[in-house]
Amino acid sequence: MPMNTPAMTPHPAGAAANTPPRPRAGPWKRAWRRLIRRRSALLGAAVVLGFIVLALGAAWIAPQDPIATSWGAIRKPPSAEHWFGTDDIGRDVFSRVIWGTQASLLAGVVSVSISLLLGIPIGLAAGFLGGWVDALISRITDAFLACPFLILAIALAAFLGPSLTNAMIAIGVSATPVFVRLTRAQVLNIKVEDYIEAARAVGNPPWRIALRHILPNIVAPLIVQSTLAIAAAVIAEASLSFLGLGQQPPAPSWGSMLNTAKNFVDNAPWMAIWPGLSIFALVLAFNLLGDGLRDALDPRQGP
Repeated sequence: MPMNTPAMTPHPAGAAANTPPRPRAGPWKRAWRRLIRRRSALLGAAVVLGFIVLALGAAWIAPQDPIATSWGAIRKPPSAEHWFGTDDIGRDVFSRVIWGTQASLLAGVVSVSISLLLGIPIGLAAGFLGGWVDALISRITDAFLACPFLILAIALAAFLGPSLTNAMIAIGVSATPVFVRLTRAQVLNIKVEDYIEAARAVGNPPWRIALRHILPNIVAPLIVQSTLAIAAAVIAEASLSFLGLGQQPPAPSWGSMLNTAKNFVDNAPWMAIWPGLSIFALVLAFNLLGDGLRDALDPRQGP
């Protein structure tokens, strides 16, 4: 009778040798893994997301009309009816803080978008073309950078006229030189790489090399700088509104709320505390997120 022979099991070493290697994770996946390991960055992202929810859902979240006055509730302290108290003409501070989130986030995002749209093409042209184009753009950029960012934004906003739209334009133009210089520096580093020389050797036109091979490889530092620039733009918008050059009353803005509250700090400190804490929390959150993105997108970091 033939005996049943046991099935032959492959040697573990042989199995390992025959197993195809797993593909390496892409750079964006590795960056995501590094980002989620940084608790401060996740905290910043959560706070930013919370403010975005407040801004988008202000009409449903705010318990009262932010511009409705009540002469019987002037400078009332925080209570069950008015969680953050009321201001000098009886408006609910909690509702105004929520609605003011829209102005701050809108100013941050739109201003930085203007800076990116202006700064990236100019910096790309300076770094890629070189020569007299680079020299001219660099000298103009240095001249703008010689003037403090906030002073330049105040001057432009005063020239354009007081409104939130003009404030966003002023902030965006004032922040453009930073993106011009950053883009130029990144392009100068990238354009001497071997793959750029190979793309030039096979006959790619300059515009294709700049847009197809250089621009995608400088996105990471631009993302980090954009996140940090939004925090600076939020402060700038609050400063312009505080000076009367940004969001105009009675529309709520954290800066204009602080301008009103400065006259009642002793008698009604809650009028200044809550918009001030909101600015602090939003700016800190963007800075934490920007620091986390800088570490996560750094190719020199581990997996």
